Amino acid sequence: MFDDYYLEFMEHGDVPELPAINQGLMQLRSELDLPVVATNDSHYVLKEAAHLQDIVICIHTNTNINDAKRMRMEESSYYLKSPEEMMALYPHMPEAVTNTQVVADMCEVEFDFTKQRLPEYAVPEGTTATEFLAKLCWDGFKTLLPDADQTYVERLKYELEVIKQTKFDNYFLVVWDISKFVRLRDIFFAVRGSAAASLVLYCLGVTDVDPMPYTLVFERFLNLERKEMPDIDMDFQDDRREEVINYCIDKYGREHVAQIITFGTMGAKGVLRDVGRALAMPYGDVDQVARMIPTKLGITLNEAKELNPEFQQAIDTDEAVKKLVETAEGLEGLIRHSSTHAAAVVISEEPLTDIVPLQRPSKNDENSMFTTTQYAMDPVAALGLLKMDFLGLVNLTVLAKARDLIAENQGITFNLNDIPLDDSNTYDLLARGETVGVFQMEGGGMTRNLKELKPTSLGDVAAMIALYRPGPMEHIGTFIDAKHGRTAPSYPHPALEEILEETYGVIVYQDQVLHLFRTFAGYSLGEADIVRKAMGKKIPAIMAQEKEKFLSGGTKLGFDRELAEQIFTLIEPFAGYAFNKAHSISYGLITYWTAYLKANYPAEYMVALLNAYMGNPERTVSAVVDCQRMNIPVKLPNINTGGTDFTIAKQEDGSPVIVFGMAAIKGVGVGAIAPILEAREKEGPFESFEQMCRVADMSGLKKNNLESLIKAGAFDDFGDRGSLLSVTERILSLAHSEAGLRESDQTSMFDLFGDSVPTPLANITLPEGKTSERETEEWERELLGLSLSGVNHLANVLSSAGSDTIVFKNDIGPHQAGKKVSIVGQVSTVIQRFTRKNKPFQIATVSLMDGTIDVFVWEDKMEATKGLWEEGKLVAVAGTIRVRDDEISMSCQDAEEYSPEIIEKAASTNSNEANETPVIESSQPETNGTGTPQPDIKPPTENGVNGSNGNGGSGGVPSLAHSKLAVPQRLNLRIVESDSVADDQLMLDDIKRLLLEFVGEDEVSLEIAAQGQVFRLEWSMVKVDASEDLTVRLQDLLGDSGDVTVESLAN
Repeated sequence: MFDDYYLEFMEHGDVPELPAINQGLMQLRSELDLPVVATNDSHYVLKEAAHLQDIVICIHTNTNINDAKRMRMEESSYYLKSPEEMMALYPHMPEAVTNTQVVADMCEVEFDFTKQRLPEYAVPEGTTATEFLAKLCWDGFKTLLPDADQTYVERLKYELEVIKQTKFDNYFLVVWDISKFVRLRDIFFAVRGSAAASLVLYCLGVTDVDPMPYTLVFERFLNLERKEMPDIDMDFQDDRREEVINYCIDKYGREHVAQIITFGTMGAKGVLRDVGRALAMPYGDVDQVARMIPTKLGITLNEAKELNPEFQQAIDTDEAVKKLVETAEGLEGLIRHSSTHAAAVVISEEPLTDIVPLQRPSKNDENSMFTTTQYAMDPVAALGLLKMDFLGLVNLTVLAKARDLIAENQGITFNLNDIPLDDSNTYDLLARGETVGVFQMEGGGMTRNLKELKPTSLGDVAAMIALYRPGPMEHIGTFIDAKHGRTAPSYPHPALEEILEETYGVIVYQDQVLHLFRTFAGYSLGEADIVRKAMGKKIPAIMAQEKEKFLSGGTKLGFDRELAEQIFTLIEPFAGYAFNKAHSISYGLITYWTAYLKANYPAEYMVALLNAYMGNPERTVSAVVDCQRMNIPVKLPNINTGGTDFTIAKQEDGSPVIVFGMAAIKGVGVGAIAPILEAREKEGPFESFEQMCRVADMSGLKKNNLESLIKAGAFDDFGDRGSLLSVTERILSLAHSEAGLRESDQTSMFDLFGDSVPTPLANITLPEGKTSERETEEWERELLGLSLSGVNHLANVLSSAGSDTIVFKNDIGPHQAGKKVSIVGQVSTVIQRFTRKNKPFQIATVSLMDGTIDVFVWEDKMEATKGLWEEGKLVAVAGTIRVRDDEISMSCQDAEEYSPEIIEKAASTNSNEANETPVIESSQPETNGTGTPQPDIKPPTENGVNGSNGNGGSGGVPSLAHSKLAVPQRLNLRIVESDSVADDQLMLDDIKRLLLEFVGEDEVSLEIAAQGQVFRLEWSMVKVDASEDLTVRLQDLLGDSGDVTVESLAN
């Protein structure tokens, strides 16, 4: 009757209900004659791990071992017990233990890892998937490539044959069908990874990249030697990704489509912090230990001990740290949580429940509304299921929204593929480093390299994306110098030039690695890809095996073994970190598109960007500041001119202005504001709160919403913010009573008279008063992320600041540590502190356009700047950048109260100086005796220390032009001419580069001794900081061929 139904028995002393439950089960066994089985509730393998389980529970329940009421297992019996231990628990019922084997024998699960479970695309009757795919490709070929030569024809035939032999025709048709749906629905999308190397996918309209001009290697995507299912990863605008998944569900059935789970594990730093909390250790102590773990992807605690002796020493000398680390080692690598993969989707031929376990998404999982597999990506792929990446990419959303705004505001319509790839505005923007909101190009390091690179092609952009990663990053300088002709690329063999010419002799791409294997060792591209992948794992046995194979292949092709050794040594490090070229080109295209729209349609692009960043205050602030940088004002939210989103309005002169979106105000949602804006659209701008209460549905507007809107400036048209805040109860009461009248269809008694008598409005009397600027700015910082009033005020005041003066915090970076800069800002707070030697100093927080910086005023500067550090004062400060614990501050060397007139005068003086030419105090020609030309030292042109501060100007960062404290000096260089013109030129170039590292206010004089005469050059346009560091480095550079002195120019 009950077939294989068993009664399960457990024995755990800390569960008081178990004896009664077991007694009841014994009675059932007797009454129904049911078989029994004994089990142990196993939560860990070894008994000694019980304390680790206690820690795990503390981590998951957010408590610690000192909490007596915490959830815990009171005894250590929850481990995997041996048969002998289990038999000892059930001497009266030995069959319960032996039956565990009986149950195990009845369970049989087999996985078929040889079968492909691809969905079948419904092709037209009478044709096969192979035939239909070929037809689609040749149709697309004729449309997209009408003038293509025979190499294109052969490439397409070859790819179709490989796809046929690997039996992936259906896969390509499924992807084509999805891309067709996406294009029909006007959803912006792109393909990343190696898929862009396929001409088939280009002809199908799946990719926007023709692989031929970029020499993309198809074998990196799919080859006969490695018959793995290729990855065709697709990015969609993130606000419409759900539509694509729903299409797949509608097309193939809900039981055939699911998202894929992902597991988060406990890494070295994270597990230390988790365990520290569970052990109730002080946060500071745990943080100090966690900071000792070197920053390295996938690092383990054991590796950290080897890499950082300080970490090992802390373990050896501190018992608390030792316990922390030993406990953490027991949990390191364990799964901490599960979630839905941000991109991965599986589509199957048969119902997924027949192949993989499934689960419903958790309520807190923001990545999924759909069923999720309980197997992660690798097991799903191993089972032959079609795994695709559908990633939501915010940059594509920005592009789509910007395109729509351009059409709405300017009447210009276009598709992304219409954008020309040779637009000078775009490359100029990238060369200036104006990369806020530009895909893959944000961040100080990337921006600096981009400004040095000055890209002029999509290939340059793609190369920078590939190079800006740990490993290849060290070759960026070589790449840039070679591009600009400062150094010549080096090729150990002429055959290398053809492969590496486009990247100036630097191995950047995996495709180049494959070509090197083929050219120098005779590998097929498919074989080379397998080797590249294997070498990337850095397994010594594999490396040795492949090296011998490479050398042998090179010898057979007639290459010298020594050369083959040299080439393999060149390839070896790059095999692991060279980048997928197809991916670089694909992402480079998105980079270019975003830069193009920003350069040519800045207002529309920045509005789209701000709307995409809504809910991310830090990114919003960054974008707002960038708007100010581009002279696009961003105005406060306004109930009469703004919207829920950021919008574009026109100023009186027709130029654009951006109005801050009200839904971006902290504490204000779309639901609270949308009905009010609907009433505004119908009735026109509101004249007062009274009128707004009369005509708008304010039922969704709570008191906290209203207060946030008032504080943020949305109702500035109606009165002072402080005054409005004092009557919020009255406003809401009036809104409620007016709503009641509207619902009863009798707005007021005046309606009885029709339109002949206007309906008077209830009166809200505002108390007199004016909110202080400081309080207004504090409210805006709290609710908007920055003080727009303050930024706009500073923007007006500082608009006359010279181009050498920094007014943006973003223009100051860690790379400027120890360098002199000049800033202008507004003092916000001042505190006095004392050093360990009990000497006083001040810390003045100075507000810049996009943030604040702490200025340290040491004792020797306090008297000279006395009375300057007062809240609200505008100050001009010259000083040295300090970096400590990633925090950037400044040491004051000189400071004065700021006024635009002073800066204008300084700018005028600098302008006149810049037009001067070197004065040569000699009647001799301007060359030395052997023809060495005078050095061409120009005003600096780099960001921050050496140039453009992002406001459109160029030049170094001088001390204040009106400084009272700086002592003028002159740096004198004396160089003796050598016998080599080339050596002299190199020496002068090195001097020039070194001088540009020390921009300041001191004059420079150069004397060249040649043929018994001395040529003296005064460079009034070049100013340096004649510090001891500079003089020492110059003397080291000159050696015996010259000397360096510094003289004071003080009267």
